[in-house]
Amino acid sequence: MKPRFRQHAHAQRGVSKTVLLASIAAAAIVTAGGAALLVNIFERNQEAKVTTTKLVEVTRDTTDPALWGVNWPKQYGSYLLTAQSTRTRFGGHGGSEALPQQKIDKDPWLKRMFLGYAFSIDYRDRRGHAYMLQDQENTQRQTKPQTGSCLHCHASIMPLYRQMGGGDAMKGFEQSYKLSYKEMNQKLHDMGHGHTVTCADCHDPKTMQLIVTRPAFINGIQALAGGEAATPYAPSIERWRAGGKAKPYDPNTDASRSEMRTFVCAQCHIEYYCSSQMPLTAPWGKGLNSTQIESFWDGTKFASGERFFDYKHAETGAPILKAQHPEFEMWSQGVHARSGVACADCHMPYGKEGGRVIRTAVRGARAAAQGAMAAGLRRGRKLHGLPRAAGSGQGAGRGDRLRAARRGGGEQVAHRPGKGGGRAGPCRKTLTGLVALPEVHKAIAKGPLLARVGSNMAARLGARAPAVSAVPRGAGRITFREK
Repeated sequence: MKPRFRQHAHAQRGVSKTVLLASIAAAAIVTAGGAALLVNIFERNQEAKVTTTKLVEVTRDTTDPALWGVNWPKQYGSYLLTAQSTRTRFGGHGGSEALPQQKIDKDPWLKRMFLGYAFSIDYRDRRGHAYMLQDQENTQRQTKPQTGSCLHCHASIMPLYRQMGGGDAMKGFEQSYKLSYKEMNQKLHDMGHGHTVTCADCHDPKTMQLIVTRPAFINGIQALAGGEAATPYAPSIERWRAGGKAKPYDPNTDASRSEMRTFVCAQCHIEYYCSSQMPLTAPWGKGLNSTQIESFWDGTKFASGERFFDYKHAETGAPILKAQHPEFEMWSQGVHARSGVACADCHMPYGKEGGRVIRTAVRGARAAAQGAMAAGLRRGRKLHGLPRAAGSGQGAGRGDRLRAARRGGGEQVAHRPGKGGGRAGPCRKTLTGLVALPEVHKAIAKGPLLARVGSNMAARLGARAPAVSAVPRGAGRITFREK
């Protein structure tokens, strides 16, 4: 081969090697880039599954709220605000920072009404959730025998229930009423769970979804679902009934998110019986209005066969039915329940940072009302007499909304003052006794025993007072009926 052709062949081979090497390098770069892209996509998909970065592992037995606060600092910050002193014209934390003011000092008629009951010894203004265990431990009512059931709603009690029941919280709960308060409280502190109600009582530690944990509520809501009373305030119960009732109603799986925003509060803010005679009981087997609850108690007997009562009045000897704090029952009979407004819509309204404070709705009422209105409109319900379009339009002013509410008819309900200056509507039909304060004072002076007066809530709501007649000493159980 001539030298010139040999040089040309060598040159072609050199070009071919260069192209080959360049192709290999390009393919390697593309492969590496594709692999990096796939790894990045996988990492982002994995990150999307984790909604929060958990610095501390928490479980259902983590009762110290400070540990939850490491992962959710804003929510923990709002929880700490429940320690703040709050006052409204309806009541609140009077007295010193160490101990709230006595209600029985402000309203002496309460002391006489509760004679024979520990509330005649010590009955104070409420404080925030941060104090619910401390105030119960320090109350003068502890000078009288108290049942271990009292811790059901004042402490992070679920780990103790599980321990007492060999892993079954319901079995542990069913034994708790047999122990004294001091025995149960000591067990709680010995286990390291001497905390007030905290995060694990209402949130799943893995998903942070709302959950109900209290056995008494679960028993009560299952009895309600298994009964025949209509439940327009809980559509999931109606759906469960229509579905054949294949298994017991379970609020944690059957209830909607909106219902759970009420149910978590209804674990404790309810009417109940709590004593050493039988397990803590929510009387919902026949429904939630006062007549249905009274009927339930009328059909209840103690293990001894004696007719049910909360206590016997020391002055008259009459057995008493005493309503505790029936907020859930009151809500269920009102316009807010029918409009799909949950407890949290008003009492834990969303803030700009997302953190919320458990509080009375009259504090920050504007924000609470806006939240309630928005909740009702989101769920397609009519609230305050306004259809969805009327409340959501940009040009709907306050006057327009009020006029629209006044024109509403049929099922549309507006908040209008009642005859007594309070709110109109079904709040009158509650367990609070339907008694205004002046009537209570007059009746007490005459000497009758007033039953079904759990507090002065009815007076604060402006409820119409019933006719009250004197009852001779030693008469049978007394109840109020509106005439």
